[in-house]
Amino acid sequence: MKRQQKEPNTIAKKQEEKIDYEVYCQYTRVWIPDPEDVWRAAEIIKDYTEGEPILYLKLEDETPLEYRIGPKDNALPFLRNPDILVGENDLTALSYLHEPAVLHNLKVRFTESNHIYTYCGIVLVAINPYEQLQIYGEEVINAYSGQNMGDMDPHIFAVAEEAYKQMARDERNQSIIVSGESGAGKTVSAKYAMRFFATVGGSANDTNVEEKVLASSPIMEAIGNAKTTRNDNSSRFGKYIQIGFDRSYHIIGANMRTYLLEKSRVVFQAEDERNYHIFYQLCASASLPEFKDLALSNAEDFIFTSQGENIFIEGVNDAEDFEKTREAFTLLGVNDSNQSSIFRIIASILHLGNVEICSERDGDSCHILLKPSKHIYAHMFDWIVEYVNKSLHTSSKQHSFIGVLDIYGFETFEINSFEQFCINYANEKLQQQFNQHVFKLEQEEYMKEQIPWTLIDFYDNQPCIDVIEAKLGILDLLDEECKVPKGTDQNWCQKLYDRLSSSVHFQKPRMSNTSFIVIHFADKVEYQCDGFLEKNRDTVYEEQINILKASKFQLVADLFQDTNKDSSISTSSSSKSSRVNVRASKPTPKVPNKEHRKTVGHQFRSSLQLLMETLNATTPHYVRCIKPNDEKEAFSFESRRAVQQLRACGVLETIRISAAGYPSRWTYPDFFNRYRVLMKKSDMTVGDKKLVCRNLLETLVKDPDKFQFGKTKIFFRAGQVAYLEKLRADKFRSACIKIQKTVRGWLQRVRYQKIRKSAINLQRYGRGYMARRYAEQLRLTRAALICQKQYRMVRERRGYLRVRQGVVTIQAFTRGMLTRRIFQEFLLHHKAMIIQKHVRGWLTRRKFRRARNAAITIQCAYRRMRAKRELKQLKIEARSAQHLKKLNSGMENKIVQLQRKMDDQTNDLKTQNEQLVVAKASLGSEVNKLQKELEMMRSRQGDGSQLTSLQEELEKLRAELQEAHTHRKKLEEKHSNEKMGLEQVSYQSLKGASQSVGRVQAELDEERQRYQNLLREFSKLEQRYDNLQEAKVTVCFQPGHKRNNSTQSSLESDSNYPSISTSELGDTDDAIQLVEEMGVEKAAMDIGVFMKLQKRVRELEQERKKLQVNLEKMEDQVNCKVGPCLSRQELESENKKLKNDLNELRKAIADRASQNSSSNELQDGYKLLLCQLKTANEELEVRKEEILILRTQIVSAAHQKEETTNHIKPIDKEEAVRAYHGLCESKKLLEAQLQSQARKHEDELAAFNTQIELLKDDIEKKQEMLNHTMSLSPEAQVEYSVQQEITRLTNDNLVRTLQPPTPYTLTHIIFLFIMKLVEKLEKNERKLKKQLRIYMKKVPELEGERAKPQLTRQVTVQRREKDFEGMLEYYKEDEALLVKTLITDMKPHAVSATVPCLPAYILFMCIRHADYINDDQKVHSLLTSTINAIKKVLKKNNNDFEMTSFWLANTSRLLHCLKQYSGDEAFMTQNTSKQNEHCLKNFDLAEYRQVLSDLSIQIYQQLIKVAEHMMQPMIVSAMLESESIPSLAGVKPMGYRNRSSSMDGEGPGSYTLEALIKQLGQFHSVMGEHGLDPEIAGQVVRQLFYSINAVTLNNLLLRKDVCSWSTGMQLRYNISQMEEWLRGKNLHQSGAVVNIEPVIQAAQLLQVKKKTSQDAEAICSLCTSLTMQQIVKILNLYTPLNEFEERVTVSFIRNIQNRLQDRNDVPMLLVDTKHTFPVLFPYTPSALSLETLHIPANLSLDFLTRV
Repeated sequence: MKRQQKEPNTIAKKQEEKIDYEVYCQYTRVWIPDPEDVWRAAEIIKDYTEGEPILYLKLEDETPLEYRIGPKDNALPFLRNPDILVGENDLTALSYLHEPAVLHNLKVRFTESNHIYTYCGIVLVAINPYEQLQIYGEEVINAYSGQNMGDMDPHIFAVAEEAYKQMARDERNQSIIVSGESGAGKTVSAKYAMRFFATVGGSANDTNVEEKVLASSPIMEAIGNAKTTRNDNSSRFGKYIQIGFDRSYHIIGANMRTYLLEKSRVVFQAEDERNYHIFYQLCASASLPEFKDLALSNAEDFIFTSQGENIFIEGVNDAEDFEKTREAFTLLGVNDSNQSSIFRIIASILHLGNVEICSERDGDSCHILLKPSKHIYAHMFDWIVEYVNKSLHTSSKQHSFIGVLDIYGFETFEINSFEQFCINYANEKLQQQFNQHVFKLEQEEYMKEQIPWTLIDFYDNQPCIDVIEAKLGILDLLDEECKVPKGTDQNWCQKLYDRLSSSVHFQKPRMSNTSFIVIHFADKVEYQCDGFLEKNRDTVYEEQINILKASKFQLVADLFQDTNKDSSISTSSSSKSSRVNVRASKPTPKVPNKEHRKTVGHQFRSSLQLLMETLNATTPHYVRCIKPNDEKEAFSFESRRAVQQLRACGVLETIRISAAGYPSRWTYPDFFNRYRVLMKKSDMTVGDKKLVCRNLLETLVKDPDKFQFGKTKIFFRAGQVAYLEKLRADKFRSACIKIQKTVRGWLQRVRYQKIRKSAINLQRYGRGYMARRYAEQLRLTRAALICQKQYRMVRERRGYLRVRQGVVTIQAFTRGMLTRRIFQEFLLHHKAMIIQKHVRGWLTRRKFRRARNAAITIQCAYRRMRAKRELKQLKIEARSAQHLKKLNSGMENKIVQLQRKMDDQTNDLKTQNEQLVVAKASLGSEVNKLQKELEMMRSRQGDGSQLTSLQEELEKLRAELQEAHTHRKKLEEKHSNEKMGLEQVSYQSLKGASQSVGRVQAELDEERQRYQNLLREFSKLEQRYDNLQEAKVTVCFQPGHKRNNSTQSSLESDSNYPSISTSELGDTDDAIQLVEEMGVEKAAMDIGVFMKLQKRVRELEQERKKLQVNLEKMEDQVNCKVGPCLSRQELESENKKLKNDLNELRKAIADRASQNSSSNELQDGYKLLLCQLKTANEELEVRKEEILILRTQIVSAAHQKEETTNHIKPIDKEEAVRAYHGLCESKKLLEAQLQSQARKHEDELAAFNTQIELLKDDIEKKQEMLNHTMSLSPEAQVEYSVQQEITRLTNDNLVRTLQPPTPYTLTHIIFLFIMKLVEKLEKNERKLKKQLRIYMKKVPELEGERAKPQLTRQVTVQRREKDFEGMLEYYKEDEALLVKTLITDMKPHAVSATVPCLPAYILFMCIRHADYINDDQKVHSLLTSTINAIKKVLKKNNNDFEMTSFWLANTSRLLHCLKQYSGDEAFMTQNTSKQNEHCLKNFDLAEYRQVLSDLSIQIYQQLIKVAEHMMQPMIVSAMLESESIPSLAGVKPMGYRNRSSSMDGEGPGSYTLEALIKQLGQFHSVMGEHGLDPEIAGQVVRQLFYSINAVTLNNLLLRKDVCSWSTGMQLRYNISQMEEWLRGKNLHQSGAVVNIEPVIQAAQLLQVKKKTSQDAEAICSLCTSLTMQQIVKILNLYTPLNEFEERVTVSFIRNIQNRLQDRNDVPMLLVDTKHTFPVLFPYTPSALSLETLHIPANLSLDFLTRV
């Protein structure tokens, strides 16, 4: 390394070395100096030869200029870069590296493209936009996280990601050095860097260290930032924040060092400046109650806050900022008392400023309180910093750290004092470190590529640093003068003149003896010596310090306890908590005496030395902040101000170092692709691209020093890329000229051939025209002769014809006149005849019509009168019964025959009834025998006192049933009244409902998305909780099992077993107490008696219902038989028949009652039936009276008819026939009625026969049961009776659930009331079941062990008798094995050849069996174990897409099964009858359905996360980088960042579009194989396409290299391939295409024209899915790949912005990659029958039994 001392602006002096004069030819563009714009563009209009004194130029405004060149004038001007290189992301990518090129590139990017960040080698240049930009959101952080530095556009997040990645990869500490002058944006850049680290490296536990790190920013801004003339939030101190990371690279703590706080600002502010923000914030909040005792008021009332005469900052609310400051204090652990103490100290400083101490002699005021105020604030500042460090300190071991240095930049003012000197001294040290690091990186790059290393001269500022810090330097002499008792600034200045005048970097001003000049690397700075000694000593009166030490205010006393020690707590505290072990090169001995206390300069030099050692021990990253203008205007760029800062911050030095070597670097493939147009066709056939590139360069560039070949890259000198671009452009230009020549020649040939053809055509047409004219002349001559001849002939003939025509005309007129006269006479005669004919005909027709109308009128009147008479006579005859008898005399025989048949059938019915009575009598005798036996058993085992209580309970139940009937009637009436009102209300509500459907649907989607987001957060918290639990178990393992409270609560809420009310519990307690009082044997016997009686009551109720049905049928028959159209004999015979039937029924009932007279309950039932029969008999009597009345009316009508027969004519024959046909029809009707009655009788007989058979079977079974019971012991009898009762209740329950609604449900309302009654009866049934269960539990406890297996055996026998299919039985102890086999150890490939979702079906069949046996504990345990096991499996395989998809399919299928077989009508519409039989009987698992639904949503979100994680590396490479269309993409020159250290050792992931589509196909096929619902699979594809769109569009918006026409073409082709894949998979309707619409429009935007206003209008109408910010960003990033393509102009972009102003777009640049659409799980029932499910043997589920 070779160091050289030189001026900072001597870059141009090297330009004269090795000048290539050939490039200074016509049309070459250059840069010339300009006093206003620093540099100005021009163009050479005449070739320049070596030695000429004048270079002829033309400015951009076409003004000619003669630019003088010579040793004393100007050197040759700088060359401009090609337009294709203008606006590059990296300044080192420019071919010509010099100051005007750098300045112009920054200006174009900042003003035209609004890009505030630009790379310059390893430096990030950040220009303050003075405007809030939407480029710092969390989506931008996610976009830059994990990306290489050169892949994305320049950004502070890219630098932070580079530091984070190098820390993780190289395990080396990192530093980010942010520098710049006040107002350049240093604090904001450092804040955003720390926000990136807090987001990417968040703490692994719940300590929220990253939030505390961010919370330190508002505190330090409040106490250390102030408004200056250059910046509204200027940091008046330097700080270095170390963010600590553990081995997992999560933030565990932080530490802060501060440097050189500007204490003088506490007591003095210049015009238009402010004190520190905290003073104004406290004054703005003075009205708060807790600050009343501070006696604060407006900031204008205090001297320390009003000297700047402007206490406000535009757009800043001090009160709100104060609240943020207090919140930050609280977050960092500063309690309220300490906060109150801090605010008291600040208020006291304000009050000290208003205190004036006057001298007693002259009355002048003195300012002896200024120093204490400054010292108090400085010590409070250091105390707060120390407290913040303690809060951010961690006990965990720090593995590495990233430091962020926010330090002041180079400063020069009109008056520069001690503060500016220290600041510029620090910048000299940082610049030296920067130069050495840049030189080191250049050397590493050359050595890695095996390029011969040559010495590069670079500016070394070590001599300037020696002037400041060396022995007898400025600081040393200053400290020495401070030790002199009467040392002054003038004496110190004179010593500087004497000792340092020989140094090149020190000068004495001509016009001053109290100032000196230091030549810094950035500029010359003149410092005034006044105040240097006082500021360096920084002493306070000892009495004042003692007063502060003795303060009663504890915090003030604490601040000044260690005053004798080093006052810079910032350095000491930082060194304590820092994890970097750094030692000074020379140990500093401690000085015990206060007179030898370290000066401020010595402290600053020590802390700066420690900082430099820390930075040298880390890998630095540089951010240079530039202030574009002094007016704080948004996106306004002043070149002069920018150049000053570029020179001061070392950016141009970086450019110069790069330009001194080989600044342009190309990889061999990129060079080959870019410059293959310069190769020959024979070179293209060579397979080795390195050899081809070597041959090409050796041919094109003759000087071998202009380039070097590395291992992977080609290195070029400055300007060589521009030369190659010129050769390439010339090649293209020559090719274009050749194409133009050929095209123009072809056009000229075509034009010549057209002209020649036209000339020939003209000649041909001309000659033809002349020939035609001559032939015309000959024809005209001949025609003239013919005309003369013909004319003469015509003239003579015309005279003759005229005379002849006159004669003929006279004759014709004469003859015609005579003929017309004759014709007129004939015509008159003819007309007269016609008139006579018509008049005579009209008269005759009128006479005829009159006669006809009169005859018709007479006929009508006569016929009407006759018809009325006939009608009256017919009506009379129709009312006459005698007439009907005459007409029906032939039918009486048939009626008699029918009557006989009815009598025969009646006799048969009587005989059958007699047989039935005999059978009933025999049955009655058997029942009597059974009753006698029962009485014998009662006498043997005890009295029947329990029977009376049971009968009383039965009466109560009957009364409740009667009340229910009355209540039902009331509800029916109430329902009928409310129905009308509800219909009106429903009609009105339907109108409003249709309007609110859309709104409710939108709210539902939002609620569903919010709910799923909460589920996602819940899953994260649950996973974190599981991690903590596992960690806790590993630390301290405690054996045993502990029940979870949540499990207990879920059991209580999820179990749908019929609950027992308080009254039922009371009944049960009474029953238990009764058992204990009566004894075991008596209670057991009473239980059996109770069951038998209860069964007998049910049988009697069924018989009563059957009799009621028979009675209603007979009433219907009576109603059918009694009618006005029947004859008296028929009515009487029917009446007799009914009486006989009633008598028979009464006898049967009486016999039944006599047989069952032993039971009071039966007698009451029979009495009720007799009452009903009496009422029916009374109704028959009423009908009989109605028949008699009808008969009298018929007789009276017959008499009237006989009286009128004398006055009526005989009936017409036709009407008699009609009457006969009517009688025939009535006859047929009567026959049909008789046949229907006969069929009814037959049905009734069949029903009676079946009833008899059923009764016989029932009696036989009861006899067998009785015999079996008598043969058993008393204990066994109890068990057997309980078993039989359980079986009967189960059968009744099944029958009741399977029976359809009864035929009495005539309307829906009555059906609802009946359902309510059924529910009430079911509750009573449940109550009885619970009582039976209690008895069953009580009886086996009192019995011996002998009876237990017998009961179990009998129960299982009974259950095997029932054929319940589609269930799997397992023992409780096998539950863990079941869960382990089906869930924990299940592999998707093990069930790939079976029914999809087989584990879900098996689990549901087990749940069905647990529901069937009514075991709520088993149901709850199985479901809970299943859900927990699925969660554990997914947690274990959280990156396995196949496993996640498998369990998503099974979980959703289990959820669908619980819905399908729940018994809800809404889910049973698509079931088969067999599936409806398999519905759950006892439990409602609605709450478990909700839990499974939530679990399905969590699994879906995990599936999306896994799929996106697998696709993330593929998307950018496949969509934007891979060449789907070969040789379409172009290559542009790349800068230093594309060889960033983040890419070392990492091969680029070259994924193609085929790989991405293949991955999507694998996802879809896996989901299909696992049986996932197609709707859910479509939603997964939709979400993945959204992710593809978001990642692609975000990268497109953050990468300038891909915003080109060729990329748009590639992208459009890739999207079309993906759309084709969607159509092939039948997913085009899933909404995935809509999600990639923004990328489609972005691709179209890259391809459309971008010049005219019509193009702007087309773009606005095309890009509807892109926001205005995205459209403008793409247009700003659009980059031509060659010089023949035009750039997008600024005016065109402004036109687009104006057109899109009316859009209500969300101000969003990047797409949210974390957005997830709300998932919908549609209900899809399975068509699979559970009983047909086959379980493979390889699952080892032998312990499951089919039921």
